Amino acid sequence: MDIFGQQVHLNRRQALSGLGRGLLGLGALGATGASLSACTSSQLNDQPEAKKSTRSITVGSKGFAESWIMGELYAQGLRNLGYTVDLKTNVGSSDIISTALLSGQIDLYPEYTGVMVVSFMGEEKLMDSAEQTYDLAQTWADDNQVTMLQATPFENKNTVAVRRDFADQHDLKTVSDLKGIGDFTYSTYPDNVTGGQGYEGIVDTYDLENMKLKTLSIGLNYQAIERGEIDAADVFTTDPQLLRSDLVVLDDDKKIFGFQNVVPLVRDDTFAELDDDASGFLDELQSLLTLEAIQAMNEASAINRLDPAQVATMFLDENGLM
Repeated sequence: MDIFGQQVHLNRRQALSGLGRGLLGLGALGATGASLSACTSSQLNDQPEAKKSTRSITVGSKGFAESWIMGELYAQGLRNLGYTVDLKTNVGSSDIISTALLSGQIDLYPEYTGVMVVSFMGEEKLMDSAEQTYDLAQTWADDNQVTMLQATPFENKNTVAVRRDFADQHDLKTVSDLKGIGDFTYSTYPDNVTGGQGYEGIVDTYDLENMKLKTLSIGLNYQAIERGEIDAADVFTTDPQLLRSDLVVLDDDKKIFGFQNVVPLVRDDTFAELDDDASGFLDELQSLLTLEAIQAMNEASAINRLDPAQVATMFLDENGLM
């Protein structure tokens, strides 16, 4: 099985039709994505009852909506398979939650491959691909007695977005295209000014002396760019606001933002006690988590204010995993 699954390409109408008739896109996403995995939901449901484990497992998540949703997806799906699941939300940063995993305080949690490479391993060399990033992250997992399962097709990373009219005016497709267009204003949050992936790193790597800085709190950049107060903004690729804004995400052609697909991390001793249906469920779930799917779920939680547990239940139901 391809660790990154098969990317599903859906348009905006598909992404927001289906479940709830315009509320989410989870139904359409599920119907299209259900064929991705070699291990189908019907195969999972056909597992003999006698093989369903009653072992307890503790799932953790970090302190933001996307991680809460992922934690709920893992927890609810495993409960459906007969596991007793304790879900711990808001465990903390990557350093804190990984320590909790290695110390046995939690058994399973979702992590970003690029975070593993940069934060856990201290790797400064830029990776050439998502697969290379996954493989390097796998060495950390192996060294720490952790099992790393299939990666999601979606990745959540920083990127540069501009208004569509600004992109059309200057024929912008990549970050490199910003060089030589004259002075323009870019916004990011105050903690992301320095560092290789921050404002200073973008200026140095792409030679963008013409990019002037305006710092804004996370979330305010969308209002600012839509009002024309700034020309370019630091955004995250899974931001639900991108579904509602007429923005163009520029290609990071020098790959300074790395690759940030999500993988389930499970301690080896925990994984050894799981039945095959558990890893089969997690692999199928991961393959269904396209960019369109996670954006729709993030939108439901962050903008439509649905509880992450409710969002996860709707997605699992629509994909035949509950």
